[in-house]
Amino acid sequence: MITISLKPLWHKKTRYIAIEFQDNAEVTSYVKSYPNMKWSDTYKTFYTTFYKGAISDLFNYFRQKKWYVNYSDFNTQTNENKEPKNKHTSVIHKLPPLNDEQITEMNKFKRWLEQKRFSTNTVDTYVEVTSLFIRYINLKNISDISARSIEQFNYDFIFKANKSVSYQNQCISGIKHYFNFKNISVAPFEIKRPDKDKKLPNVLSKSEIKNIIDNTQNLKHKTLLSLVYSAGLRIGEALLLKPNDIDYERRLIHIKAAKGRKDRYTLLSSSIIPLLHTYINHYNPKNLLFEGRNGEPYTQVSARQVLKQALHRASITKYATLHTLRHSFATHLLESGTDIRYIQELLGHNSPKTTMIYTHVSSTNLIDIKNPFDTL
Repeated sequence: MITISLKPLWHKKTRYIAIEFQDNAEVTSYVKSYPNMKWSDTYKTFYTTFYKGAISDLFNYFRQKKWYVNYSDFNTQTNENKEPKNKHTSVIHKLPPLNDEQITEMNKFKRWLEQKRFSTNTVDTYVEVTSLFIRYINLKNISDISARSIEQFNYDFIFKANKSVSYQNQCISGIKHYFNFKNISVAPFEIKRPDKDKKLPNVLSKSEIKNIIDNTQNLKHKTLLSLVYSAGLRIGEALLLKPNDIDYERRLIHIKAAKGRKDRYTLLSSSIIPLLHTYINHYNPKNLLFEGRNGEPYTQVSARQVLKQALHRASITKYATLHTLRHSFATHLLESGTDIRYIQELLGHNSPKTTMIYTHVSSTNLIDIKNPFDTL
């Protein structure tokens, strides 16, 4: 029987519920469908907001599938389950579910976004955040949507709940698209879109990359991680690759309908070709290059677990995600003298400004600077 484990999770003095389960495509899809469910790259788990009655709601949700739900960690008084001292009292409401009419409306909104040719991730995000807004409207018994109700939602559900800047921008964009879909006119929002934090990407050294790959014994896992790094791929791009997208003769990989619905070519390393041939001969993928059980698409959750396990075996404690491999690819190209314009093309960036961030993490120029401490 499939087991779902509910465990306490504290982050930034806010209480959440972590949902843990053995990797399974059906379970993953069902978990992601739960309202306000998120994936944490930090904790490598799905999680949702804790509120009074949340355990009961989750229990009933998973029992509909007749899965066993283990919530014993919430019955024991462990330090992890206790409220931290000086807990920040953020406002996180228990939002009522959408009614049948609103669910139908959200499905229509989703199809409308798909016809606008937004990416699958963007469509899912806009539908999710708009659903939260509608549920908030239900909670407050607001009959007419106005600029005031949007500002109130922003303050109560985003600002007080300490949501991220990116999440706030997604909410604003999703709600605005919903208004266009419904032909709703409201006064201008008094919500300034906050600027994103100017964070530099994490980068692994070449020796760390080699260590990760050398400590990955599974053939499929080794091929996936090697390809993501050697071609600078987004994980979504890697998982959508087909065997015939690889041009062995020209040493190129054809990335189709990537971010922004753009095609591009990126590098195929000569050193990875023998590994790819061995992998294809062994697994014989039919449709996608990387397939899961019974030919189903390999999931991003599974791919994240592959890297997490590889980092552990390689004894690398530095924070790294699958996207870190892409950042490392770009940085290592820059350090080897590759023109920034070529790196932009390989990564599929619209603007050179996006690619220029790697000049801030490259050690090529910094290593030539004479440290004044050395002259003391």
